[in-house]
Amino acid sequence: MADIEELKQAEEQYSANSIQVLEGLEAVRKRPSMYIGDIGERGLHHLVYEVVDNCIDEAMAGFCTDVEVTILEDNSVRVKDNGRGIPTGMHEKEHRSALEVVLTVLHAGGKFDKNSYKVSGGLHGVGVSCVNALSDLLIAEVHREGKIFVQKYSKGKPITAVEVVGTTSEADTGTTITFHPDATIFTQTIVYKYDTLANRLRELAYLNKGIRITLTDLRDKVDEFETAEDGERKATGNQVHRSDVFYSEHGLREFIDYLDAGEPKLIPDPITVNSDKVIPIDIALQYNQGFRERIYSYVNNINTIEGGTHLQGFKMGLSRSLKNYAEKNNLLAKFKGDLSPEDFREGLTAVISVKVAEPQFEGQTKTKLGNPEATSAVSQATAAAMEQYLEEHPKEGKTIVEKIVLAATARAAARRAREMVQRKSPMGGVGMPGKLADCSDRDPEKCELFLVEGDSAGGTAKQGRDRRIQAILPLRGKILNVEKAAQDRAFESQEVRNIYTALGVTVAQEDENGEKRMDLSKLRYHKVIIMTDADVDGSHIACLILTFFFRYMFDLIKNGYVYLATPPLYLVKKGKEEVYCWTDAQRDEATARLGRGTDKGVTVQRYKGLGEMSDTQLWETTMDPSRRVLRQITIENAAEAERTFSMLMGDDVPPRRAFIEENAHYANIDA
Repeated sequence: MADIEELKQAEEQYSANSIQVLEGLEAVRKRPSMYIGDIGERGLHHLVYEVVDNCIDEAMAGFCTDVEVTILEDNSVRVKDNGRGIPTGMHEKEHRSALEVVLTVLHAGGKFDKNSYKVSGGLHGVGVSCVNALSDLLIAEVHREGKIFVQKYSKGKPITAVEVVGTTSEADTGTTITFHPDATIFTQTIVYKYDTLANRLRELAYLNKGIRITLTDLRDKVDEFETAEDGERKATGNQVHRSDVFYSEHGLREFIDYLDAGEPKLIPDPITVNSDKVIPIDIALQYNQGFRERIYSYVNNINTIEGGTHLQGFKMGLSRSLKNYAEKNNLLAKFKGDLSPEDFREGLTAVISVKVAEPQFEGQTKTKLGNPEATSAVSQATAAAMEQYLEEHPKEGKTIVEKIVLAATARAAARRAREMVQRKSPMGGVGMPGKLADCSDRDPEKCELFLVEGDSAGGTAKQGRDRRIQAILPLRGKILNVEKAAQDRAFESQEVRNIYTALGVTVAQEDENGEKRMDLSKLRYHKVIIMTDADVDGSHIACLILTFFFRYMFDLIKNGYVYLATPPLYLVKKGKEEVYCWTDAQRDEATARLGRGTDKGVTVQRYKGLGEMSDTQLWETTMDPSRRVLRQITIENAAEAERTFSMLMGDDVPPRRAFIEENAHYANIDA
């Protein structure tokens, strides 16, 4: 009876008044992840991208040439452009300033009016209003019609009216948005990373040639360098605010040169595709002597990570034109095998950028284009440009076809090696690697696989683990650097084969859209944890394993299944008191606390290898799910990640040397 009474009360309480309507920008503050992806580091930087995208929209419409992004001392960000300036007049329907409407109403903006913007990145119109909602202070300054207008907001609500604070010349126009992220929303961090912003702004400069984008960091100063006549970079002895100017005169051609900097070229210059017949299409591609296929696609400056119809059209046009050319010129006479579409793309680096007035994306994440007209438009434009290039450059054409034939031959060898990876055991199932200590649970969502450096550490981990959910796979020394190896050699590596077998997955295959996908339905663990020693060799081994995952198991990274373990660096001890420390600062603090201001009687042990810990210590510090710290591997910028892996793990030394020189001051060398 009591249950029936409770049900009746619940029914009575659930009335029209129970329906909560989130007005204005309250919905954004209530569910911020729906609008900016997450409330971690990625979402924090997304705020800047949303404001910058508005500036780029102005540039694409032909009204803006300069964008200035400044990180201020308190981690506020100021974004200034020289566009037309957001309108400040009275909005006819809202009966308030258009500036206030743009900054406080979702789905409000000029991008929905085709006369204002032909194409736009911020399709859903939530951009700058979302930034306003998620900032504890936002100041909008507009230069327009010879006046300077200012309005201030806090958490999406105006705290002042639109005020005229001065006058300026009629020619001085533009918008400046200064905002400080709300720490009650972004609870993990509100500290901006310069390099993360620089990567995206550099990308935008390449995609929109002729636009100058400046990034400046006022939080601290760095050493100033100058380039001498011999090309050496030398410190001047001065300290300056870190700043970069991103400007591209030739657009995607320069983007390809930047991405391919560490690769020996197969043809001297990039091939370009430009067309405006159906939709604006801009493509640049380059063949190098490597084995990797690297294609990056963009729609209205948005990186379509999962590709879509424009990428499909590019692959069709490229394969068709090269195959026709090879057959027409009798270049395949001695080749007895079959050509696969992927053979035409080995050693290819390409950037595809299209502008679509009404793009159809999969949700707000904008990762896959669905417009069917893009397939034929990009395919025809690519085929036409390639045919013209091949006719005008027969020597380069022959070189490309020879590369394709070699790729097809190597693919056959790689297929045989893949079959070795995936072959069944005599008992009918996939034979598990001999050194794998598996867990008893069979629910992948609960299970974890630790990839451990060496048999010694592997033995300790096997003793210390939770046998129910934690599996251990020791790896012998340093695995193959797959960045420098062809596919067939990679699949012949015993360690690589062991990883595939332990995970229960097969090699990624192309789907109907030509995209390489892994079948993750049989993945045995949803946490793959790389656990190496806390020294230089351990870091190198972690890099080698990550390179393998990036090249051959990218879907694991994309789905958030790959992690790095963080074993402690120090054990600080006095008597029976022990404190584990992960940083030098923690070590110093623990030493002072245990020694009561001195280091007398305090011993500090530096852990260089996992094998130096007992199984109990390893469990307590690195493996216990309730106490450990794992670093999830994510990809923020695919093109920049690709370039970094090629530079650090590839054959070309000069770019790697330059990277080391520029970043040496961040290194923590344990000599």
